Amino acid sequence: MRSHRRPRLLAPFLLVPLMAGCFASGGGEDSASGDGKDGDGARLRVALAFPPAENLSPYGADATLLSRLGVTEGLTALDANGSAAPALAESWRRDGDKVWEFTLRDAAFQDGGEVTPASVADALTHATDAEPAPAALAGVTLSAEASGDRVVRVTTTEPDPVLPLRLSSPSLAILSKDAYGDSGRVDPVGHATGPFELTKVNGAGSASLDRFDDYWGGRAQASGIDARFIADGTARANALRTGELDIAEAVPVAQAASLDEKTRRDTATTRTTSLLLNASSGTFMDAGLRAAARGALDTSVFAEDVYEGHADPAAGVYGPAVTWAEGKRTAPVGRTAAKKPGGAAIELATYDNRPELPEVAQVVKQQLEKAGFTVKLTVREYSRLEGDALDGKFDAFVLARNTLLDTGDPVAVLAGDYTCDGGFNIAQLCDKGVDRAVADAEKIADTAERQDAAMAAEARILGSDAVVPLVHQRVITGVADSVQGVILDPYERTLVGTGTRR
Repeated sequence: MRSHRRPRLLAPFLLVPLMAGCFASGGGEDSASGDGKDGDGARLRVALAFPPAENLSPYGADATLLSRLGVTEGLTALDANGSAAPALAESWRRDGDKVWEFTLRDAAFQDGGEVTPASVADALTHATDAEPAPAALAGVTLSAEASGDRVVRVTTTEPDPVLPLRLSSPSLAILSKDAYGDSGRVDPVGHATGPFELTKVNGAGSASLDRFDDYWGGRAQASGIDARFIADGTARANALRTGELDIAEAVPVAQAASLDEKTRRDTATTRTTSLLLNASSGTFMDAGLRAAARGALDTSVFAEDVYEGHADPAAGVYGPAVTWAEGKRTAPVGRTAAKKPGGAAIELATYDNRPELPEVAQVVKQQLEKAGFTVKLTVREYSRLEGDALDGKFDAFVLARNTLLDTGDPVAVLAGDYTCDGGFNIAQLCDKGVDRAVADAEKIADTAERQDAAMAAEARILGSDAVVPLVHQRVITGVADSVQGVILDPYERTLVGTGTRR
């Protein structure tokens, strides 16, 4: 198993039914509200569920925080159908199997410099040199160079048919040269390109952002953002209810009824909550015991009981927000017959940043104990749990995972989470059949054929019983009555943009 594992934010956030259009941070056509100083647009008060974990480095857990607050952006973005859409690059073309050329739009960095092919190539080079590598670059080696006044030429060592999707990842945001220090630390404060500029970060508690008036996508209607990082979901809901916040992400299901219906946005996401079973050590090395655990779980109870109807029953790795998946899904391949647990001891773990997960884990614990397992449950805050999970120190783990967060490519999450060298393989799965199926899918350029291959790989992964999908999440976002233009993104990459205001 690969020794360098990629931490990343699992948390987050919201959605709307899939519609045509782009979820990039630019956009919004309504006029400014005029209730700030000098008609400048009021500041937005926003609560996020996860605090910065890596000093706001774009290469790990904090990349999505930066993109959700409108600070950073990449060469491309994702549209509502999961396709690559223009961002800092206004167009691109493929030049042979291993080369892509991206034509830049006129844009500026928040420190006053121009976004040039040389600066973009420099930013991508820093990302490729990062240790560990960003999740979006798992299994990919690329180089970038300026080619003329407006073109960046990106070359991969192996053909990469989804490179434009890959470059939409929040972890491949483009920053100015002054963001990169000699120590390897990356500082996004004042060095990004988005509509809002970080001006102050108060540890893991809060951050201040001001509008970036020279943003290429137009001047934001809000004059800035006062962001708070509040891990307690009940506290986020209470702050919204009492008027202290304008936007509160990831409102707990238990708090949904306490919010006025007009302030509640219940939307389907590409996030699936699953039980991951450690296939490389401990009790669940035995495929027969993994099969017994899978057979012991009644997954029908999670959507209706634990999530009180704010979720959809599990169908597989990909849920209903991945609209093409259901019609292509096939039966699991290669399942082993279940063995009797006979009191086998396991440690089950999850995190409490998402308030529903400990309850999910309690139900899983009860069902496994009823089947004959002996279960110890561990619950911690996510940042205190991830390292142990990635190192295989638990037998089982309840995880909420956005399947399209890192690249927008359905194959990428399978490669990262379920292959022998996967950088986020909490299940510790190493199966030659799975690796072969994922590798076959990675080679395919045609969208429909790549989707078919992804589903064939999913069938082998589910057949290993190293992952048992439990529920496909919807996320409840609290939005004050006075607020308009919140971006409810199924890929959980954006939240506020130029049109978000109160």
